[in-house]
Amino acid sequence: MLPKIQKILYATDLEEHARPVFRYAVSLAERYSATIVLLHVIEPLSPSAQSLVSSVLPEGMPESLRKEGMQRVRNKIEDRLKQFCKDELGMEPDDCRVIADARVAEGRIAASILAQAADVKAELIVMGTHGRTGVSELFLGSVAHQVVHRSRLPVLLVPLES
Repeated sequence: MLPKIQKILYATDLEEHARPVFRYAVSLAERYSATIVLLHVIEPLSPSAQSLVSSVLPEGMPESLRKEGMQRVRNKIEDRLKQFCKDELGMEPDDCRVIADARVAEGRIAASILAQAADVKAELIVMGTHGRTGVSELFLGSVAHQVVHRSRLPVLLVPLES
């Protein structure tokens, strides 16, 4: 029996170089009559950085800054989706139903991608990769590498342009 793809999780860093990756996600969604859940993950500050920020800012301000930052990211996603629908699909944003949801999560990036994929019951994860290998991957780590090796779902990696 052929696998059924109804929901695709598209993980993005929201940079302009990621647009070709989104094109793959949209192409697959259209081909399989699937929907896309767009995901951007923000890594939290380390405990020492949180402590430093809390020591220089008035009480409650770090949390309000975090909330403002999350809202800015959500607004950026909405703006980019609207522009993508117009530019790439020739549709008004209200007619662009291929995007089921846009999410912003906080946490370790690879773990958050996998958790969100499970939460939305995705059948496929689509994401970009810088294609680091060898020593640079060893020292820098690779979100794509972690997702591929820990995922129970198929993962489509699209090379990012430099």
